[in-house]
Amino acid sequence: MSQIYKYIYLIFMLLSFSLSAQVDINEDEESIQINIDYKINQAQQDIENSNFFESQKKLEEALVLAEKISSKKSIGIIYAKLGKLQYIIEEPDDALISLFKANEIQRIIKDDVNRAETYKTIGNVYNSKKDYRQALDYYVSANTLFDQEGLDDFVAEVLLNEGKTLIKLKDYKKANKQLEKSIALANRYELDKIKSSGMIHNGLALTYLDKKQAGLESTLKGVELAKEYKFNTVLTNGYLILSDLNELNGDYQASSENLKKYMKLSDSLLQVKRANLSPEKRIKILLNNQTEFQKEQAANLEEKIKENNLSKLTTILSIALITILSLLTLSLYKNNNIRLKTNNMLHIKNSELIVAMEKAELASKTKANFLSTVTHELRTPLYAVTGLTNMLLDEDPKPNQIQHLKSLKFSGEYLLTFINDILQINKIEANKVDVEPENFNLKKKMTNVIAALNNSASDNNTQLHLEYDMDIPETYNADQLKISQILINLIGNSIKFTKDGDIWIRAKKLKQDGDYYTIRFEVEDNGIGISKEKQERLFESFSQGSIQINRKYGGTGLGLSIVKGLIDILKGNIYLKSEIGKGSNFIFEVPMKYAAPVAKPKKIEYFNNVTEIDLENIKILVVEDNKINQMITKKILNKMKLNCEIVDNGEEAVEKVRTEAFDVVLMDIHMPGISGLEATKRIRKFNPDLTIFALTAVTIEDKMHEFDEAGFTDIISKPFKQEDFEKKLFETLIENKESKSV
Repeated sequence: MSQIYKYIYLIFMLLSFSLSAQVDINEDEESIQINIDYKINQAQQDIENSNFFESQKKLEEALVLAEKISSKKSIGIIYAKLGKLQYIIEEPDDALISLFKANEIQRIIKDDVNRAETYKTIGNVYNSKKDYRQALDYYVSANTLFDQEGLDDFVAEVLLNEGKTLIKLKDYKKANKQLEKSIALANRYELDKIKSSGMIHNGLALTYLDKKQAGLESTLKGVELAKEYKFNTVLTNGYLILSDLNELNGDYQASSENLKKYMKLSDSLLQVKRANLSPEKRIKILLNNQTEFQKEQAANLEEKIKENNLSKLTTILSIALITILSLLTLSLYKNNNIRLKTNNMLHIKNSELIVAMEKAELASKTKANFLSTVTHELRTPLYAVTGLTNMLLDEDPKPNQIQHLKSLKFSGEYLLTFINDILQINKIEANKVDVEPENFNLKKKMTNVIAALNNSASDNNTQLHLEYDMDIPETYNADQLKISQILINLIGNSIKFTKDGDIWIRAKKLKQDGDYYTIRFEVEDNGIGISKEKQERLFESFSQGSIQINRKYGGTGLGLSIVKGLIDILKGNIYLKSEIGKGSNFIFEVPMKYAAPVAKPKKIEYFNNVTEIDLENIKILVVEDNKINQMITKKILNKMKLNCEIVDNGEEAVEKVRTEAFDVVLMDIHMPGISGLEATKRIRKFNPDLTIFALTAVTIEDKMHEFDEAGFTDIISKPFKQEDFEKKLFETLIENKESKSV
């Protein structure tokens, strides 16, 4: 009997050692990561082989491991794979939730390659929900990210999806363009499946563009390629499209034959999918896992019997194992029931989340519409305020009135800056700000910014100092407007909080890779400084040091929020070093490309001593319903020695243009009766060449497509700078004269 106890003791020691070794392995992050990657790869293979439940099981196991070691990249990939799986098994709402989780993680960790793949799958889901516009937006986003990463072979599939979506939107011309790009990339990278699908769908697009023969030939080639490589899903679509094309060409027999082939192959694929999604399949997998476990334990038990020849111990262990397996079976059954209940609860919660998401999207659209309306209503009277103030200052006011007029001008400009800041924040949050690189002289740009802010600094008895590193070039290719905005906001902020002090503006080289430089900018002051507590939320919108600081120094608290958003767009970083009573140092780093020296632009005198144009014969039509704005626009034009006629509404403008000849029309947008957009559309029907400017206070970025569709020549945003208005009008009149003389 003592010998039996020795064997039992030895078995327990071995089990303990095995468990402790397993714990050590499980605690090793590198080993866990390898296991995660293996499970993700196996899950992908299961998806490709239509083993959906097996794939889901592996992904859930991988997710547990990834969360254990906080592997953000793996978590993002797993949620994206789950979303793709849910899309395949026709659970689009669940798929969107998983994909949005993946997108959020990938956005934070800047995993752009996998985020592009996620965007592509989101586009596919919206396509399945027949929300084609939304799908197209996500395909475009995916295309942009893949293109940034230089992954042209991935771009091919996205272009294919874009083309298929554009066909559903009946934009056949653009669909044909995208599909041909996709086919060209598929040829280059030997992506036969994408190539065959692209040719099939391009045939449909060509047919609707009245190129029936070319369309039929393209689809037939795509079908043959799909047959050759046994791309059954592609072939199914090919037969259906071929049936439609044959019908459009009047070949009803061929149409019927292809339709039968489509139905046969489609039914076959559907049966396979249903078989892999059936409840019986799920139960079979659970039983197989359990049977394998039982077989493994039985084999181990038999080996021990042969080796030890201890029949009594074997009997005890056998009974114990059978009991354990029975308990495991019962536990699996109960867990399965619990999982089903949990899944039902998750479906309910998912539905609630989707409703909440739709409400959030509606709130976002409402906010955008509100901002557009409010800014228009504010810009219209501001046009009157700034316009009348400038006129009064130009008309030799009394000495005691000059200061009042300057104060009025400052207040108008402050309000306009505030409105523009709100719009800028809104655009940054909505990812509607694009980078617009151009060649410029950085040193000169910094000098000009400092010169523009020097008066404000002098009012505070503060000196501005520029320190430009001699080791860096002066000219670069970058977005100079955004860099100017950042410097103006940071220097203006330092001036506001520095009295009787100094501000140093520096530019230094942080690193260089060929023609690419990372420039480190500093704006350092010896002003009041910022406490550690306030620094944490300083870059948030409407955030300032305190209410007392806001009242004492003024400002909206938007400047630093704009700075942070612009630096993020430029793919840079910003830091702050500050101490109460000793000052602050704002440091930001931005990548820029070296460019050849910029040629100095020639100064143009616009309407002074003009000889190129006979100003007396120029006829301008002003379409404006606001009487004050009519008066201001007329005075501005008269000051430029230009004559104008004024009408109050769009209908009258259309009739005027129909019966009289004008060189330029300045068209307001919001008017009683028909709008400026509708009036322009009507004019374009009988006069496509007339120069028509949209003179408007609406938010241009949000309405640009409407202006383009209406047929405006250009847009002038109210309130405008007079010199900008003069330049645009002068260049247009010169261009019109040259075109008439040709």
